[in-house]
Amino acid sequence: MINFIRTHLAWKVLLSYLLVVLIGILVLITAASLFVPATFERHMDEMNAIMENGSSLSTNEEMQAELFSQYTTAVYEAIGYASVASLIAAVVASILISRQVVTPTLRMTGISQRIAEGEYQERLTLPQGLKGDQLDELDKLALSFNQMAEKLERIETMRRQLIGDVSHELRTPLSAIKGYAEGLADGILPNSPETFQQIYSEIDRLQRLINDLQELSRVESGAIELNLGFVAPADLVQKVHRNLNRQFEDKKIRLETKVQPGLPDTFVDPDRILQVLTNLVGNALQYSTEGGKVVISVQREKSDVIFSVKDTGIGISPAHLPYIFNRFYRTDKSRNRASGGSGIGLTIAKALVQAHQGKIWAESEGEGNGSTFSFSIPLPN
Repeated sequence: MINFIRTHLAWKVLLSYLLVVLIGILVLITAASLFVPATFERHMDEMNAIMENGSSLSTNEEMQAELFSQYTTAVYEAIGYASVASLIAAVVASILISRQVVTPTLRMTGISQRIAEGEYQERLTLPQGLKGDQLDELDKLALSFNQMAEKLERIETMRRQLIGDVSHELRTPLSAIKGYAEGLADGILPNSPETFQQIYSEIDRLQRLINDLQELSRVESGAIELNLGFVAPADLVQKVHRNLNRQFEDKKIRLETKVQPGLPDTFVDPDRILQVLTNLVGNALQYSTEGGKVVISVQREKSDVIFSVKDTGIGISPAHLPYIFNRFYRTDKSRNRASGGSGIGLTIAKALVQAHQGKIWAESEGEGNGSTFSFSIPLPN
């Protein structure tokens, strides 16, 4: 029962009201017990003084009436003093108890205003040693408020990092284009098709980066529309194999497929899943050497269909695996942008998989041991 009251704000408020009433009653009784005897005795002294001064009451009825009058006056006067004392005590108790409810709300209001001004590091203090099921409604609200503040701070950090990353990515091709333009203007570079091809190559890289950024923005903001339908996983794998097999042959790398028989159809947007598979297989091709092998496999695990792309390429260090899907993250910082792509393909792939309520992950036994990229798509109920 105590835990139930501790974790429900309504019971706390009700008990606080009852506590204020109880305090008022106790103070009223205590004050009355103190004031009534003294007040009654004072009025009796006044009555005796009147009689000693020569005044007399003619009949017994008049004496009883005067005595009753003095008694009721004394009681009312004592109750009046006691009521004032109990009222003061109840007001003080109400202020002290209400602060337990109002103070956290006022603190939350102040911190929310500072967060709105950009101070995302602000947090509310939570009770120590209490678990989630032991928190009352205000504590749970404070916990949710802190989680919201953490997400806002993380988003703001990502926003600043994105601005810096985009600036860096744009600076590289623009600097190259500027260098070619200055070389042509000064006559250092020849006015030849090769020079213009280099300029076109840098402009093409810049265009791909802008297109990738637009795609990432649309995917992460949920602005894309998924054209969902039932598709056989084997058809998706075979289509990727047909589209990319020539590139694998040119690089002398084997591209194989391994599809578990009897797989049910998946309810997905085929174009978006093909985009994810193409990205993963393209990465495997890019980071595999001549004579290597890439295997696209599909199998069912419980209520999910698992797509995997396994290569025998350069591999990934365990220290890099947690960050491999971050935008612009590169395991090899010295790798140039021309060979490494825009750096956000895996980020787009992750967002597309999550849009299908799936998960994506990477595995590797270390550098030089290849890597495996997998993603799961839940089967329709």
